[in-house]
Amino acid sequence: MKYRLTILIFALSAMACGCGGRTQRGNSASSASNSSTAPKYYTFNITAELPHSTSDYTQGFEYSDGMFWEGTGGYGSSVLKTYEPTSGGAAQKEVSLPRTYFGEGITLLGEKIYQLTWRKGKAFVYDRQTLRKVGEYDYQGEGWGLTTDGKVLYMSNGTHTITLRDAATFKPIGSINVTLGGRKVENLNELEWVEGEIWANVYLTDTIVRIDPASGKVVGVIDLAGLQSPEDVSYNTDVLNGIAYDKATGRIWLTGKNWNKIYQVEIVEK
Repeated sequence: MKYRLTILIFALSAMACGCGGRTQRGNSASSASNSSTAPKYYTFNITAELPHSTSDYTQGFEYSDGMFWEGTGGYGSSVLKTYEPTSGGAAQKEVSLPRTYFGEGITLLGEKIYQLTWRKGKAFVYDRQTLRKVGEYDYQGEGWGLTTDGKVLYMSNGTHTITLRDAATFKPIGSINVTLGGRKVENLNELEWVEGEIWANVYLTDTIVRIDPASGKVVGVIDLAGLQSPEDVSYNTDVLNGIAYDKATGRIWLTGKNWNKIYQVEIVEK
């Protein structure tokens, strides 16, 4: 299920030594390693903080043209919206999903926005300017995260497999099996395309993995433990799940389900 579980799982964050930092400095993301050797391990520095609505169960998160785009989950509360960074999530434009759909990952491609649903096997397509629905597609299995390289769509389903899909038909055209040290990386969730890599939240952990889409190998592991201060965590604060990359400036924004803040971070090698 997509709500917080109480069972123990294999956590990639335990593989990275040390804890995440909260130092306010710098504004550039370190360059990624595409080496075929052992993955690199990273921590972070917070460079800016913005308000985020604690009502938003974040499933998909994007940044483009000075605006955040967010898809949220929950039966009867799933929406797709766009808002200004300092607005705290107050929507400039918003569309609600029917109550029978649980919203999942989103991605922007050209003048369209794609949005997955969890267990209904339905993807919705919207006009970027108006958020008017312009299409929908059926698919097999669950929908979790979604991103694009500008041509092809990449979709996660909570396993170690990322499916490549044709943007015009949503039909599968390939797949990537994600591994770290020869082991499958399960629970891949929200996705973001960052400078030739796929970045993926690993569900129920404070970890983002950086994936080489050509091989499926994890080339980097980002430990985000400590991203939230204790005072920012409440009874309904859920897991890390939101990566937005600003292509124009290289800024990286992170948030989570029902979090009260969006964090701009600098990723630094350990």
